[in-house]
Amino acid sequence: MAELIRAKEGFRFYTRLHLSELTGLRASTLSQLVGLIKQVPGSCIYHHTHRFLQQHQYLSPEPPNDFAYWVTEILGEDELGEKLASIDTVQFSTIHDLREAIAIAIDDYLKNNALAKLRFSREGEEFHFMKSVSFVIPTNYVAYDLKEFKDILGNITIDSTYFHIFEARLRLERKTNDFSNWIENSIGDRELAEDISKLDPYTHTLGELRKVIIKIIEKRLLI
Repeated sequence: MAELIRAKEGFRFYTRLHLSELTGLRASTLSQLVGLIKQVPGSCIYHHTHRFLQQHQYLSPEPPNDFAYWVTEILGEDELGEKLASIDTVQFSTIHDLREAIAIAIDDYLKNNALAKLRFSREGEEFHFMKSVSFVIPTNYVAYDLKEFKDILGNITIDSTYFHIFEARLRLERKTNDFSNWIENSIGDRELAEDISKLDPYTHTLGELRKVIIKIIEKRLLI
């Protein structure tokens, strides 16, 4: 086993606490929905996409979102629902770009399906916009080399894994994650960083994804 490289700057593991808050905004038609999607705070878009994915990761192999669910189950617009469900939520590095992709999908559908504008949800089944109020919390875990990093990774919560893998794209505004970013820039192992960055999050639950990352690092430590 090669000598462990010790980073000058350790990796501090964080976690995040989310509270959900009603905005008072609601939609009963697709036109109202897309109009509000264009106007609501980014924390609303986050709540109905990333937060939904985190809470319901076991329900489907495809990453759903609240918009796709409501359009399909309440309005019965299956074609649009499939388009919204296929939007690759975690691949967007900004909420702005994600919001735009969702809005464009709905606008295009409305242009080509005039009758869809006339479809209303039943009373009590309107789409209620909520927003996430988030608190980032530092843990006591800090890693300075890959062995420490691997050992800590096995002990952190699923919320911490989600924060560093999925939400990192939004904070860094590029297609990477906190783990890969630290491994490449502080440890100097670009190959390992890329191996982790290339993992397909849709084929794993968060727990499984963490185990896969640990195995990749263990294999690297044996070289």
